[in-house]
Amino acid sequence: MSWIAQSLPFSLPDYAALLLLLGSWLWIGWRVENASAQKPSVSRIMDGYRRDWMKEMVTRQPRMFDAQVVGTMRQGSTFFASTTMIAIGGGLALLGNPQRLAGLAEDLALGTAPALVWEVKILIILLFLTNAFLKYVWAHRLFGYCAVLMAAVPNEPDDPTAYPRAAQAAEICVTAARSFNRALRATYFALAAAAWILGPIPLVLGTVITMAMLYRREFASQSRTILLDTGS
Repeated sequence: MSWIAQSLPFSLPDYAALLLLLGSWLWIGWRVENASAQKPSVSRIMDGYRRDWMKEMVTRQPRMFDAQVVGTMRQGSTFFASTTMIAIGGGLALLGNPQRLAGLAEDLALGTAPALVWEVKILIILLFLTNAFLKYVWAHRLFGYCAVLMAAVPNEPDDPTAYPRAAQAAEICVTAARSFNRALRATYFALAAAAWILGPIPLVLGTVITMAMLYRREFASQSRTILLDTGS
């Protein structure tokens, strides 16, 4: 077993920390999106509010407020997509100069590992960022679909197509928000993956902190308590 470990480009703690990172990312995404009705996540609660929003939109005149809300969500996804693109460009620039990566690691007293080790660590961050970028872009497009569907809702509430089209807009909005939330989680875990540059233990700590933060925000935050308060 010792010769196998020596032939690997990383240590066993490195592999364990990486598996924890990937497993945590997949698990928290599944947990948030498949939360039970007895203990819903903030994302699932907001899905209900989005459906209620589209029902209220049918009778709201004029609908400028609704258009502004969708426009704000599109701007948010555009901002994050642009920021992620910049980060990806910086990561690719680092990958293009592995010698500089190795030299920087030596200057920071992080060891004298081969350039391949630092390239893989940067590549993991880039994979998370790329996943986030693609989902931000898709969320932006879906919010655009939602805006078109909202515009297609008849002004007369008695029109037989009014509420069905509003329901369609709601489901597209829910899907867009789900893509946006997935992108945010990928961005958070990209930041956690950056801790791997310092070693496996910082990566484990970064992953645990990220997991705890996401779980608290979705299942134990004050905002969740407020959203669950129906006022009755």
